[in-house]
Amino acid sequence: MTARAEATRERLLKAAKQLVMSKGFAGMSIDDVLKATDLTKGAFFHHFKSKADLADQLMRWYAESDMKMFRTLLAEAEAAHDDPLDQLLKFLTDFEAYLCDPKHPPRGCMYALYTYEDDHFENTVKDFVAETLRTWTAMYIRKFQEVIDRYPPARHVTAKQLAEMFVAVIEGGLILERAHKNPGMAARQSEQFRSYLELLFPSAPHEKAA
Repeated sequence: MTARAEATRERLLKAAKQLVMSKGFAGMSIDDVLKATDLTKGAFFHHFKSKADLADQLMRWYAESDMKMFRTLLAEAEAAHDDPLDQLLKFLTDFEAYLCDPKHPPRGCMYALYTYEDDHFENTVKDFVAETLRTWTAMYIRKFQEVIDRYPPARHVTAKQLAEMFVAVIEGGLILERAHKNPGMAARQSEQFRSYLELLFPSAPHEKAA
């Protein structure tokens, strides 16, 4: 694919993402995407066979960017600290900063939107969403297990339970943020989760996440 063709595809995907976030996938039409990008149907169908194909490619594009961001934040946290809990706390504070970025405020979660409207998607898309969320959760399971192995928790808990809790906190926070039009709710819930971790692992010499 040429650089120009890739730029056109990216333009279409970015417009589709904004439309899906504001109108839902069912409420978005191909004409909406064309109007938002000022492109022709020929340009659209050069990259996407149909609206269903757009749904598939949009989710894969979104997930690739999302996972790249998570892995980058985690790698930076691991490079900054030797202690696994300090790594985790830094990851969370950096993720909260991302959630509160005034230039690119989140407008919800694409995974949640696709899950709510799953009747409109092929099974391959549904399976991909589920697998992406499992991959995201597995990333946290690894980090929580490292913490549990070093610091006995004050109450019995598993790494999987903590990972699933954090994913639920963020997804729920994004839903509330969208429902109440209250930016920062997801980040504030993450802050509460960090406080819970500090109480759960009282024997850890907590550093200030940086």
